[in-house]
Amino acid sequence: MAGWRYGFILGLLVLLVTAGCTTGVDIPDKKGKVLIYTSFYPLADFAKKIGGHHVMVKNMVPPGVEPHDYEPKIREIAPLSDADLFIYNGIGLESWIEKAKPMLQDGNALVVNASQEVETSVSGQSDPHVWLDPIKAEQQAQAIEQALIKKDPKHKKEYERNYANLVKKFMALDQKFKKMVKDSNQHTFITSHAAFSHLAARYGLTQIAVSGLSPSDEPSAKELQTVIQQARKYDVHYIYFEELVSGKVAETVREEIGAKALTLNPVEGITPKQQNAGEDYFSLMNKNADNLAKGLSVKESGNKN
Repeated sequence: MAGWRYGFILGLLVLLVTAGCTTGVDIPDKKGKVLIYTSFYPLADFAKKIGGHHVMVKNMVPPGVEPHDYEPKIREIAPLSDADLFIYNGIGLESWIEKAKPMLQDGNALVVNASQEVETSVSGQSDPHVWLDPIKAEQQAQAIEQALIKKDPKHKKEYERNYANLVKKFMALDQKFKKMVKDSNQHTFITSHAAFSHLAARYGLTQIAVSGLSPSDEPSAKELQTVIQQARKYDVHYIYFEELVSGKVAETVREEIGAKALTLNPVEGITPKQQNAGEDYFSLMNKNADNLAKGLSVKESGNKN
């Protein structure tokens, strides 16, 4: 094992030496800032907002790429040896973490599992999508704040202030979802994949998922028929799709029950178009609340439909 590890590190060092002319490895100039690598989009967004101008944040997953399917190349892992902080979600979301550990161990990075203090189980099943619950997302943000203070204590007050401002946004989002549920006629929704268990549990909703925890987990014919039966039972008129995967199976269900399509974004990543438009975790989650409100038939002007 030691020999394998030595060979792996030696190979990466050779790769780094030749990177300028062969691989294009991105080894950023820190410019005196805390260099943070994150495993996927929401953590990068939280880190930028808490760290402010004292941090340089690099997200491992490129815009438009679905993180469940992301598998970094060696040249993409190599720069982790230069990181000050590496923040990941855990709970099985990042299948490539073991591959990254040798570079992290030989560098100076403080490794942070942002979900370590978060309750990750819903109905007895461990679900990695904790950031879709605003309260649990705030706990992840707190883990990032504490890690930044530990790594860069001289800017503690600024990190605390930025985190406090972020908490207000999480609380406002929480209140919006609560009001949406209070004003809704029904509490059952259908999604293309089972990303919303934490969100549903927080607000007393019921999620019916066409696919499993990963969008690539397609249901059997029997499971698909069960989804269709439940959709008819609960008189569901919308099916929620996401932007980073095709959802062909969910489209079959939509056609079968005559439902309309809406977007419910698992906020696992961000598209280049969204990035250019200045979207972030909070704008995407607010759109989720609006679309859920439509699909759950929110009452208008206090009148019941």
